[in-house]
Parts: sequence; C-alpha cells; structure tokens
Amino acid sequence: MKTYIALLRGINVGGKNIIKMDDLKTAFEELGLKNVRTYIASGNVIFNSPEEDKFKLKGLVEKKLLKRYEIELPLKIVNSKELETIIGKAPKDFGKEKEKYRYDVWFLIEPLTVKEVLQSLNPREGIDTITAGPGVVYSTRLTSMMGKSHLAKINQLPIYEKTTIRSWNTVFKLSRMI
Repeated sequence: MKTYIALLRGINVGGKNIIKMDDLKTAFEELGLKNVRTYIASGNVIFNSPEEDKFKLKGLVEKKLLKRYEIELPLKIVNSKELETIIGKAPKDFGKEKEKYRYDVWFLIEPLTVKEVLQSLNPREGIDTITAGPGVVYSTRLTSMMGKSHLAKINQLPIYEKTTIRSWNTVFKLSRMI
C-alpha cells in the first residue's frame, strides 16, 4: 500500500463549494481507499491505496467527487515520497521567519508546468519571491506588505484554475501525518 495525499482545489473557500470533511472522508472510503484521514477544511485527504498510478487514482477521485457533489473539483495527488522531496528541495531558510513572511507552496495540477507558472508571474521586488520546485512553486510574501504583493493577484490569471496552494505549515503538518 502506498500513502497518498489528495489536495483538493477550491473547497470551503469564501462560502463556496462547502463540503464537510466527514462526508469527504466517506467519499474516499467508498472508493475502497484505506486509512482515510482529512486535515483542516481546505481539502487535504491522506489515504492508502495499492494503486501505483496516481493519475488513475486522480481520475477515479475526481469522477467520484463530481458525481457526489455535482461540481468539478480539480485536485493534485502526491505520494509520501514526493511530499518529502518537495519539503527537502525548499529554498534555503524557507519557512524560518514566520513572523516576517508568508510561505506557501503552489501545487500544480497537470498539465500546468512550473515553467508556465514562473512565466505568468511578476513578483514584486522586495516583497515577493518565487522559486521553482519539483512540480511546485515556493512563494514568499513580506507580511507587512501583503497588500502590495503581486502574488495576491494570482486569482486573476489563467494559471489559477490549475493550482492549489497550501501554507508551508500545512505542508509540513501533512508530512508529519504520513
């Protein structure tokens, strides 16, 4: 059995796509997935499956969620090894000054690539930093200047629909849970 994390995009945000975590857990269990657990209401689901093909799993989960909730819920599935690589390849000192910066990891939903994301963004010098990672983009924003961040405007870009963003704290917590 492999351990996976499904990172759902766009649930329980701004009063839209409201899904209770207990119900989401049940939906995953109905697919025959084992040891299903959720973490916070933003759509993080940890589970075990004998399936080796995460893209096949992704398709099965998306189909199930569409049928159950009647909304398309894009998601990214990473296995435990990939998550550890993402953490291990983070920029030096990423997450170290939590009182000064906001640290996020942007998980890219295929076929979106890191190159496309980096070309789409225009980080504001002195406020925003973006760094390429293994299938992710690491972002840092100066907390005291969040209102001037160019990264806050990602929701106006076409790439937004193919990203699911998690705080560094959430990524780290998920790695401890697996």
